[in-house]
Amino acid sequence: MDFEHKISVLGSTGSIGTQTLEIAREYNGIKIEAMTAYSNAKLLEKQAREFLPKVVSLTDESAAKDLKVRLADTNIKVLSGKEGLIEAAVIDDAKTVVTAVVGISGLEPTIAAIKAKKNIALANKETLVTGGHIVTALADEYGVNILPVDSEHSAIFQSLQGCKDTNEIKRIILTASGGPFFGKTRKELKNVTPSDALKHPNWNMGAKVTIDSSTLVNKGLEVMEAKWLFGCDNIKVLVHRQSVVHSMVEFVDNGVIAQLGAPDMRLPIQYALTYPNRLPMKNNELDFIKYGSLTFDEPDTDTFYALSLAFDAMKCGGIKPTVFNSADEAAVEMFLKGKLSYLGISEAIEKALDKIENIENPTVEQIFEADGASREIVYGM
Repeated sequence: MDFEHKISVLGSTGSIGTQTLEIAREYNGIKIEAMTAYSNAKLLEKQAREFLPKVVSLTDESAAKDLKVRLADTNIKVLSGKEGLIEAAVIDDAKTVVTAVVGISGLEPTIAAIKAKKNIALANKETLVTGGHIVTALADEYGVNILPVDSEHSAIFQSLQGCKDTNEIKRIILTASGGPFFGKTRKELKNVTPSDALKHPNWNMGAKVTIDSSTLVNKGLEVMEAKWLFGCDNIKVLVHRQSVVHSMVEFVDNGVIAQLGAPDMRLPIQYALTYPNRLPMKNNELDFIKYGSLTFDEPDTDTFYALSLAFDAMKCGGIKPTVFNSADEAAVEMFLKGKLSYLGISEAIEKALDKIENIENPTVEQIFEADGASREIVYGM
């Protein structure tokens, strides 16, 4: 199938970004117009020389200076900081922006891209968690698509392709791998180290997402994101250790449609880039005989109570999802640096949620103020 698509990749050196580039290698019709990263000048240089984008940007100013020297023999424009990230997001020729940056830093470039009438291949769940009311309204106003890249949300999106009315949806069922500590008690998790928490059983992801998966925070963020993506807040989480059923939709007639596939992020990334078409993909066939049986369990929300906090934040709405997200970002940062215990991550989120009063329909400025306040609370623990 002939296919041509020009894209910008925000976060090209991370897990989602590098897999997006794998797909671009497979299909020459996918052209990279811009790419960004946080500080990895060496890898971004290598990517830039291969894909020859018009613009590259590094958030870290010193790393950007290094990259400018590295690419001095090319015609590639090198930018830096938040301004560079936003310029890459609105670059003229790109039709779709893959937002694969980590954390709340994805909100502003996503808003800018929507206003520039770019479709969004969304891998940055924090964008909708913190600013869902703003982002979805803008997407409607500017007539752009928000295409989910997370495997769970892609599965829901695919399962809804035959759904003509959201009133037909009874509930969304999000599956979770359960992470490396499934079945453990709080007592057994008391002395967990970062290296323990980074051993995910099924997925190869960045450090932040892997830690969040182990605490079920990641699933909590996905619950809040799903509400905005699909207009449904009746959401059930099930632990599915095999990571084959990526999520399901239950309809009002009690029929359930699920999307299955091997644990491979390239499929949801590719579908977001080629939708509504499906293109061939190599080496990701699902072998049913290999798995034998598929199991489902209730999540342990006593041990991993951050998931319950996420549901509470979703029900409260307003600024609470931002507080949840930002407190977690700060707590994971401290845990990885050895300054906070593993169990302290959930405790930090709860403390921030208790201390910060809610604001309904917050502005972008209020979202970032709450982000800073949440971090201060956690850093002060």
